[in-house]
Amino acid sequence: MLRQTTLKTMTRAMGVGLHSGQRVELTLRPAPPDTGIVFRRVDLPHPVDIAVNASAVTDTRMASTLSKGDVRVLTVEHLMSACAGLGLDNLLIDITAEEVPILDGSAASFVYLLQSAGVVEQPVAKRFVRVIQPVEVREGSGSSLKWARLDPHHGYTLSFEIEFDHPAVEATGQHFSFDLGSGQYARQIARARTFGFTRDVEMMRSHGLARGGGLDNAIVMDDYKVLNADGLRYSDEFVKHKILDAMGDLYILGRPLLAAYSAFRSGHGLNNQLLRALLARPDAYEEVTFADARLAPTGFDRLMPAW
Repeated sequence: MLRQTTLKTMTRAMGVGLHSGQRVELTLRPAPPDTGIVFRRVDLPHPVDIAVNASAVTDTRMASTLSKGDVRVLTVEHLMSACAGLGLDNLLIDITAEEVPILDGSAASFVYLLQSAGVVEQPVAKRFVRVIQPVEVREGSGSSLKWARLDPHHGYTLSFEIEFDHPAVEATGQHFSFDLGSGQYARQIARARTFGFTRDVEMMRSHGLARGGGLDNAIVMDDYKVLNADGLRYSDEFVKHKILDAMGDLYILGRPLLAAYSAFRSGHGLNNQLLRALLARPDAYEEVTFADARLAPTGFDRLMPAW
């Protein structure tokens, strides 16, 4: 049987929020089977639990925000991506402010934390959402066109194409495809950092965003070049970060997907629209388990892959 997983031990992380600039501490704890991933705001007079699911997403400006009433948790996508990439099903996350720390701007630090804590299997079948009919969402037309799509697939693949009119981005690969079953998430995707442009910083800060951003937790570009002294971690780091984000956004579904995801210039908002479009069509998906792990997609019977 392909089983659910949780952490073996508790682990912690501290940092600042990318958009809020607030100092924040995370405590990641094991959780019982079928819990899913739950954020708990422990800084409030009465702690509030926010279960990760597509309908809990209330804001997608520059990040994915989950809410329960007027209580929020911002910028969850990098941590969610690490959980998706490493196949972690059940997790309790205590958080001492409203935004997940940005750390180095990628998912690599979260991968390290989760791997260091270790993983244990649980005596309950892992439940997948298997896409059985294509689902697509689109925005705009012509030069402003964006789209994202899920197709049936026995496994989980992601294919993303970006299009930025900027010399530093144009000099890199702008299309990448990734197969989760390869076991290469930590090596190929997790280290890709978020990125932005100096010309947008003042605009974002006027809207209360990017207050904690800088060269230590993002790729920053002026009108011509990358400003980070150490350059890029991957030759195609920009598009790989978009895949990292998409994996996190889609894992907000609350179950791992069996599907082929493809997208052109998509972002947090469109990714959430895609999940909601899927859930609005009961004929387009089914829940499946694998009593015989050998029948699962290749690579899905492994625990956390090596770094």
